[in-house]
Amino acid sequence: MSTGTVRWPAEWERHDATWIAWPHHEPDWPGKFAPIPWVYAEIVRALAAHERVEIVCHDPSVLDDARHCIAAHGVDASHVRLHRARTDRVWMRDSAPTVVFDGPTPTLVNWGFNAWAKYDNYADDARMGQVMAEATGLVRHEPMRPDGAGRVILEGGGIETDGRGTILVTEEWLLTDEQVRNPGLGRADYEAIFARELGCSKTLWLGEGCVGDDTHGHVDDIARFVAPGVVVLAYESDPTDDNHRRSADNLHRLASATDATGAPIRTVTLPYPRAVMMDGQRLPASYANFYIANGSVIVPTFNDPNDRVALHTLAELFPGREIVGIHAVDLVWGLGTLHCLSQQQPAAPR
Repeated sequence: MSTGTVRWPAEWERHDATWIAWPHHEPDWPGKFAPIPWVYAEIVRALAAHERVEIVCHDPSVLDDARHCIAAHGVDASHVRLHRARTDRVWMRDSAPTVVFDGPTPTLVNWGFNAWAKYDNYADDARMGQVMAEATGLVRHEPMRPDGAGRVILEGGGIETDGRGTILVTEEWLLTDEQVRNPGLGRADYEAIFARELGCSKTLWLGEGCVGDDTHGHVDDIARFVAPGVVVLAYESDPTDDNHRRSADNLHRLASATDATGAPIRTVTLPYPRAVMMDGQRLPASYANFYIANGSVIVPTFNDPNDRVALHTLAELFPGREIVGIHAVDLVWGLGTLHCLSQQQPAAPR
């Protein structure tokens, strides 16, 4: 796609809107679905104070539920748009396209989607790029494998940028022996894809994601750019915790890393909350799954003493934005939280 001017903006750059999908698939939160729409309404309330929220609703009843919950939370309806389109799940970070600019022109980079190679029912989610293209009028582009063997399968939760040509990914996500996304592609192939499709000339490879993540190691649960040259890393200091080895390895990798300009990366650590368990399963609870909106940062919280530490750390890193904690103990039972469920639509450069 690239003409040599393609750029993927950082999340903190100005948005036209944030896209989410309203929850309706009870098996994603087995036995705990009832509170989830109300968590979503609180998320919409926090976002709509600063930017437009585009909400995809599976059918008329889901649309009515969204409208009811949002109204009950006192959200200004003029800051919300509801769209009728079928969805399988709500994780728009992964099913929706990545918006880049090819020169001044916004383009939807519509990756192939296979539901993390874990579920059979994903045909509706795989059409999310078409839904967004029809709603926005933006051009949609489908990246193809370098060997011509179909589309590139990727999810937005696996990629993170500084907006200046540097991208963060994990080896666990793309280079494990399972090869569940793009069999046959290697490190150099992915780096060429990131350069061509996203304008990212420097790829920083971390090791593994966090314990409990069923996406094979998405980066948005462990490491996020918060400014050019600055990465927030989820770090577990307890050597008996399974996240300790993983996060220590990632901290070591970042210590010697440089960005696309050759400047060293500064790393700021965020703690993990204590392990969040449900039915004997450890869930991917991480403060790193925050979402940066126009005037705010919404942060998952877990009724944990480290909630305060994480919120304070992010407040210092985003002095111009409101820091809003969103209770996520119920939400993370669906194996994702705030960044996983949202996708930004960047605004055209002024």
